[in-house]
Amino acid sequence: MTDVVGKLWGFCHTLRHDGIDYGDYIEQITYLLFLKMANEKGVEVPAGCDWAKLRDKSGTEVTDHYFDVLRTLGRQPGILGDIYAGAQSRFNNPVNLKRLVNLIDETEWTSLGVDVKAEAYEGLLDKAASEGKKGAGQFFTPRVLIKSMVRCLKPDPRAHPHFTIADPACGTGGFLVAAYEWLMFITNKVLERELAKRVARKTYYGSELVARPRRMALMNLFLHGVEPQIELQDTIDAGSTSIKFDVILANPPFGTKGANQAPDRDDFTVSTSNKQLNFLQHFLTVLKPGGRAGVVLPDNCLFADQAGEVFKVLTEDCNLHTVLRLPRGTFTPYSQGVKANVIFFTKGEPTTKVWIFDARTNVPGITKKDRPLTEEHFAEFEKCYGDDPNGRSKRKPSQSKDDRWRSFSIEEVEGKGFKLDGFKWLKEESADDADELQEPEELAADALADLKAAFTEIEDVLKMLEQESVA
Repeated sequence: MTDVVGKLWGFCHTLRHDGIDYGDYIEQITYLLFLKMANEKGVEVPAGCDWAKLRDKSGTEVTDHYFDVLRTLGRQPGILGDIYAGAQSRFNNPVNLKRLVNLIDETEWTSLGVDVKAEAYEGLLDKAASEGKKGAGQFFTPRVLIKSMVRCLKPDPRAHPHFTIADPACGTGGFLVAAYEWLMFITNKVLERELAKRVARKTYYGSELVARPRRMALMNLFLHGVEPQIELQDTIDAGSTSIKFDVILANPPFGTKGANQAPDRDDFTVSTSNKQLNFLQHFLTVLKPGGRAGVVLPDNCLFADQAGEVFKVLTEDCNLHTVLRLPRGTFTPYSQGVKANVIFFTKGEPTTKVWIFDARTNVPGITKKDRPLTEEHFAEFEKCYGDDPNGRSKRKPSQSKDDRWRSFSIEEVEGKGFKLDGFKWLKEESADDADELQEPEELAADALADLKAAFTEIEDVLKMLEQESVA
């Protein structure tokens, strides 16, 4: 698997000189890899679109033929049309396209086994996100964090015959893949036939605004043996769905882009232009009664003006039982400087107590090379969270040796205006040791994040004043 990834990734650097960026490269591999595996499995494709025909072309014929193949496949029904919808060739140089076709042709992909080929593809996604940086944050959540959230929520389709799992902001499908991999781990990859069929086609759902990460998510899950239902749409504008979900795992996109106005949604209690708070309200509408969720939210969603209003509704309709305050730099290098949290809640019963785990204070910031994010960062939290996915395990502050685990009553939460950022009990120790000081770029990123949050607040106040003056 490492050899395959290394070989394919090495060629990417050559293509960079041809104007093909990291994301474009993985997208083209997606198109070609699907065709190669269809050929290996004897899957029928439209006439003239088979792998052998493409492989045997050379010179300008290969680029012309490739263009025609993509256009034809994009019109097909099912997952074939989903993966190739709107597909375009990024190759101007036929020599480079021919070389990539030959590289992919060298490997018998279907003989690698599900795990290996899926890991190879995810390895390429990871490299593209890490080295591309620009725009990577829109569809990348650290694998370590995703797996920790999945272990806490235990999204087990065996619970009942209509069990569904969703990520309404799915990017390249990391949460859905991890949920499926967790199931394979706890079952030793042995599923009864009807269950296996349901898991493969009627369990995993998603939505994604951008075509490229969506097609990568489809390919990612397809390589794991799953054909998910992932819509290409603006989740918030699309409104509620007819299908409700038992588990939601999500990291709504950070930032304020596309959040200029409050959406026109009758099912939203609070009218706000804050994108993450709107995603949170959306999750409340699409969760089944008794359904549970784990959601990544930046700090500003815990203290923004209307955060209190949204969290008041959340605590009335759901048991917001757990908050994990993530280490600084968790999203390095993709969204450096973003401070974030994970909130866990179950729909259908009001909150009486919120447990908060502080994995940030006096924890050295995450860096790409010297201090990478590891499972150890969340090991103590997972023990404190307990085995019950709905947060009902017996809990006590002494479970954390460093006093990182405390509970607060709903009355205390209400006293803070439902703004959970106000609960900080650990004091940041002075960083006298130069090795413990944040890097200048980390400090700058922190300051920039705070400024952006403040700017968003000012914009909201101005809009409110404008509306009042018009009225």
